[in-house]
Formats: sequence, C-alpha cells, structure tokens
Amino acid sequence: MNLNPDYIVGLVDGEGSFTVYIRDIDKVMKVKRRVVVEPKFYIKIVEKDKDILFALKNFFECGSVYFQKDTRPNDQNCYRYEVYNRNDLMKVIIPFFQNNKLKFRSKRTDFDIFCKLMKMISAEEHRTESGLRKMFALKQTMH
Repeated sequence: MNLNPDYIVGLVDGEGSFTVYIRDIDKVMKVKRRVVVEPKFYIKIVEKDKDILFALKNFFECGSVYFQKDTRPNDQNCYRYEVYNRNDLMKVIIPFFQNNKLKFRSKRTDFDIFCKLMKMISAEEHRTESGLRKMFALKQTMH
C-alpha cells in the first residue's frame, strides 16, 4: 500500500490525535504514574483496516502498531498506530505535519499546542513546578 501525504493528512484529520499526558500535581492519585509528561501521536481504526496502520509505520519508519481490545458493548476491536518516542515525534511526526497542513481547524489547533508542549518538554520545563503547571494549563486547552 502506497500512502501519500494528502491521504495521511486526511486520515489524521479524521482519526488521529496529538496528545500529552501531564500529571496534575494538585490531584491526589491512588496510584502514581511514573511519568510526569507523556507525549504521543496516535491513530485508532477498526481491525479490518489495520493494514493502513502498518503502512503508516512503514511510511514514517517509527512507532508501533498494536491491538486495542474494546470491551464496550456494540464496539469493534481496534488497532492503534502510536508514536511516543520524543525524538521520533520531534524529528519525524512534527516536521511532516508542519510541511503537510492539517485541514480541520480543531486538529490544527491541537497540533500547534502539541508542538508548544513538545518545545517545553525539550526545554525541560516539566521539571519545575511552575513549568509543569503552565504545561498542564496549556494541555487543558486541547480538544
């Protein structure tokens, strides 16, 4: 399967997500996660279309494809393509979407915020309480 940038942009506009988990330092958690910040780009689609995700992995030459069981009634089993390596996000995923603009305003806005958060992570702002609070507030503006 040969993918082109326009197809990938359309797929991500419809099914993709740019997100960053950021620990809320004001929230008491029963189980503490080891990570403080965790950026990722992913696409989740139904099992019968999983070949598209393997083609994306080949196109970008990074990331992972895995089965994601859904236990909700009336939902189908899905597969997920995910890139969480910070270097791959900075050197592969972000430049691709900077050069191939997303069409939906809400997705472009999330991508722009994702890029700002990645710059803050690169500058290690998440290692200070004030930086982490600033990042958490910015994350809350994402879709």
